Amino acid sequence: MQSKGGLSEVDSVQRIKQFAGTKWESLTDTQKTYAKKVWGVMTYKWRWQIAMNVPYLAIFLLDRTIPAVHQFDMSLIATLTSKLPLPAFISSLIGLG
Repeated sequence: MQSKGGLSEVDSVQRIKQFAGTKWESLTDTQKTYAKKVWGVMTYKWRWQIAMNVPYLAIFLLDRTIPAVHQFDMSLIATLTSKLPLPAFISSLIGLG
């Protein structure tokens, strides 16, 4: 038995586009104006969110491509924490002692 996998997906995409097109055409001019404004605000926020996440994407990509990132010297943390006046129980809670 053969499946129509790709054909049924294309058909459903066409039906969705046709449904959206008919609904858009049935809107009045004021409704279309409001819909465009709402869509503009939503896409502006999406663009802003993507722009804010770009540094994290760069860190993620560098983490995968540069193995030296994983070669961190724990003695650096030990020297920093030795200078901080932290009680012993707090140091043990955060895994430093």
